[in-house]
Amino acid sequence: MGLSRRTFSALAGTTALGLALGGSGAASCAYAAPTVPTGPAPAPPAADGKRHTIGFDRYSLIVDGRRLVVWSGEMHPFRLPSPSLWRDVLQKMRAHGYNAVSIYVSWNYHSAAPGQYDFTGVRDLDLFLRMASETGIYVILRPGPYINAEIDGGGFPGWLTATEGTARTSDPTYLKYVDEWLDQVNAIAGRHLYSKGGGTILLYQIENEYDAHVTEPAGRDYMAHLYRKVRADGIDVPLFHNDKGRNGYWIPGSFDTDGEQGRWLYGFDGYPSPTLTPPDWGHFGVGGTKGGATASPQTPGLVPEFGGGWFDPWGGVWFKGKGYAESRRLRDAAYERRFYLTNFANGITLHNVYMTFGGTSWGWLPAPVVYTSYDYGAAIDEGRQATDKLVPMHQLGQLLYHVPDLAKLDRAEDVTADGLKVYHLANPDTGAQVYVVRNDGKQTVTSAVPGIDAPVTVPAQDARLLVTGLKLGRRELRYSNAQPMLALSAGRQEIAVLTGRSGETTVTALECAMRPTVTVVEGDADWSYEDGLLRIEAQLDGLTRVLVSGGGVGTPLLLLLADDETSVRLWPRETPSGSVLVYGPALLRTADVSGTAVRLTGDTVRAAELEVWGPRGLREVTWNGGELKVRTSASGSLRAAQPLPGVGTVTLPALRGGWRRKTENPEAAPDYDDSDWKLADRTTTYSTTPVPDGQPVLFADDYGFHYGDVWYRGHFTDARGAESVSLAYSTGTQGLLMAWLDGRPLGTHRMPVPGNSSVRQGSWADTAVFDVPEELRKDGAHVLSVLVRRMQHDQDGKAQDTHKVARGLTAVTFAGAAPRLSWRIQGEAAPDPVRGPQNNGGLYGERHGWHLPDHADGDWPEAELPRADRQQGVTWYRTGFKLAVDSGIDASIGLVLDDDPARAYRVQIFLNGWNMGQYINDVGPQHTFALPNGILRTRGTNTLALAVLSDGTTPAGPSDVRLTLLGAAAGGVTVADV
Repeated sequence: MGLSRRTFSALAGTTALGLALGGSGAASCAYAAPTVPTGPAPAPPAADGKRHTIGFDRYSLIVDGRRLVVWSGEMHPFRLPSPSLWRDVLQKMRAHGYNAVSIYVSWNYHSAAPGQYDFTGVRDLDLFLRMASETGIYVILRPGPYINAEIDGGGFPGWLTATEGTARTSDPTYLKYVDEWLDQVNAIAGRHLYSKGGGTILLYQIENEYDAHVTEPAGRDYMAHLYRKVRADGIDVPLFHNDKGRNGYWIPGSFDTDGEQGRWLYGFDGYPSPTLTPPDWGHFGVGGTKGGATASPQTPGLVPEFGGGWFDPWGGVWFKGKGYAESRRLRDAAYERRFYLTNFANGITLHNVYMTFGGTSWGWLPAPVVYTSYDYGAAIDEGRQATDKLVPMHQLGQLLYHVPDLAKLDRAEDVTADGLKVYHLANPDTGAQVYVVRNDGKQTVTSAVPGIDAPVTVPAQDARLLVTGLKLGRRELRYSNAQPMLALSAGRQEIAVLTGRSGETTVTALECAMRPTVTVVEGDADWSYEDGLLRIEAQLDGLTRVLVSGGGVGTPLLLLLADDETSVRLWPRETPSGSVLVYGPALLRTADVSGTAVRLTGDTVRAAELEVWGPRGLREVTWNGGELKVRTSASGSLRAAQPLPGVGTVTLPALRGGWRRKTENPEAAPDYDDSDWKLADRTTTYSTTPVPDGQPVLFADDYGFHYGDVWYRGHFTDARGAESVSLAYSTGTQGLLMAWLDGRPLGTHRMPVPGNSSVRQGSWADTAVFDVPEELRKDGAHVLSVLVRRMQHDQDGKAQDTHKVARGLTAVTFAGAAPRLSWRIQGEAAPDPVRGPQNNGGLYGERHGWHLPDHADGDWPEAELPRADRQQGVTWYRTGFKLAVDSGIDASIGLVLDDDPARAYRVQIFLNGWNMGQYINDVGPQHTFALPNGILRTRGTNTLALAVLSDGTTPAGPSDVRLTLLGAAAGGVTVADV
């Protein structure tokens, strides 16, 4: 099958064809390897208005004729509801070596009802894509329609649960809604394609982890429909799917792509346990159609998701979540080196770390299994603070950008080393040799590695990458037992950085035809020269500087040997005037060279030296707008005469006084007027949950209530003989049900119930049985009031419409009587026009604005904390507080709730009207909730509202409520109020 006209046009001008097509699968595709000379990586991308070619071969992507290793990190704009802070995270990612950001776009976040779409405010996808272009980072766009992501319904909108059609198949009703969604997303994405110069979208994902109907027409036709739809909408960058594991599903040729298989990549995800030996999943690893990248041997190794941590479930009996500190401990920097370097050694050159910034599943965004925080144990924590996990990401990202030899590697002859696993690779064009050396044992190993004429030490459960025969500018690195990080030209010299663990002894050997002049500028280092080889030995401690000049090469080389902590304070940046290297601050955000001046912006935490290497003629340096006095150093840099100041003190107010309190749930009273509630009288449903014979549909979604709490009131007459009432309900884990009969509390039933085998995990459906009080078993009018806390919809991971499992009441029966009930139902009000559909549930206070900052609470009784109320239902607490954080400080602030874990209650947290999450005191593990700047007024007045839901069995809080500083830096980005 020949290439279509559209495909040929998209590839014109590039040397990569990817695939010359024939037959129906990758195994039958003829392949002609293009000739792509090893050279510098493409310049950082921008919305430059120029057309760009994006191709690939089996080694890597090829952008504008240059090889590109994609080193990407995942973040989700919907998990950071403050658009100003998107720029903060993007700048941190780029500074730390990521050249791409991968994002999900969640359908439910943008659509409150069929035909209604919101891409404004915190949902402004266009704004995010513009920020990515301005930051100079590629975008991998992943708009589903199904995304999973531990988000409600896997990203499906709540209204889709009450529609006809089988999701994730070629069902025409479902596809109609999918096309509606893609119309909206692709209209925005089409303006930001790197191929057309409008932005930096490099790759586009179709569907996600779709492992159902793979061999059936319903699946193949579905994938083909998505492909054709996306292409028809003008999306011309390479497309891919993220296989849920190494199944070999949806490889090129596995479904009809209108003859465009040459623009389709196979990708798979991996979340291996840290207790396992890192697997060989790339081109050089386990063979066969299900071995990972070997399933598609003519496309580059692509891992759209590789574990940058792991999601943490709720605490308690069923899940025993331990908090994200444990996730970060298990998948630490050493884990990253072992597993990510193994991926690289196996030919994975498109690598996305899920997550790099996890953020917050605020409001009713989270899927039932997870709590509010989505920190994920990621390299950048939920408070936007750098963790130690950024060290290997920084080092490897800089290496892959600055050393083009690594973009094209073949497996070389086997190499062995006692106690170590060694992967040996070679660039067939330049001859550079790469060794990934891994220690899977529990003790540090020092061993001899052939090709490295120096002992190689690898700590327990760790790894490193070593290179021989590598060009460092005009000089060649014969070998080193330190890991290279970058090589660049700045002014009249070349600079190379090599790294390792603090305290290690490093040996670095450079080819020198003649005896060079060697100057140890800073630190302790010894050197010797013999037989054309300069050998430099140093112990890593801070930054050791060795200047090598002469030796038959006209340009000096400044060799910088940095330990891990120091390496993440070295910031390379490409500018139109040439390379800049900055040393010292905690973060470099931007660098701009104009004439003799370089203008820098960034952050400091502690006082820090500032040093800049750059193009010739630089004489002036500004930092965050302020001019610095500088002098020229012996290293050829401009060094600030005074250290940059660290961050000042951030003072947070106590939240002890000023509280007001009001109890709600008037819906439980028998005389409450529910006449404007919806009548629950449907008899049919599109839910996968059966409707009990003789009963109406009570499922909340069928009546347009999709998020948070839902109330029911059942009116009936004659309770004579009624011994008990059984309330069947479905909520997702940690949901609950409260019931009142004629205003009298019957009790609370929680899900899951320890030891109750009737609870069906996944749907989390159970039945609450309450005794009917003797004095209420009489004739006359009665009202059964029921509050159900839903924990959102199941994800449809297996394409079985599990997102349509009912939420809310499912059936109501009495023992000893059979009264006929007339039901009315009330959930969330119309979606908040700013905060969106997931912000509010159906509590009385939510429906009447008690969570909003301008609500008049002056007539509420004053209250003091801690509280020890004992009653079934909902009580609200409100207070205000002022912050006065200096405008030059980026302070990340959280809210802490603590109490005796035996006390059974939960809290919805509202900050300035925004639902920042749910705290369950006797379940946990989350006690600290991030409050993103922009929603939090760091220079102004804030309103905190807490909706406390208690079951009446124990005293209920809140108890200890306080603000905490998650981190602070001098610098940051300008933050606009949301």
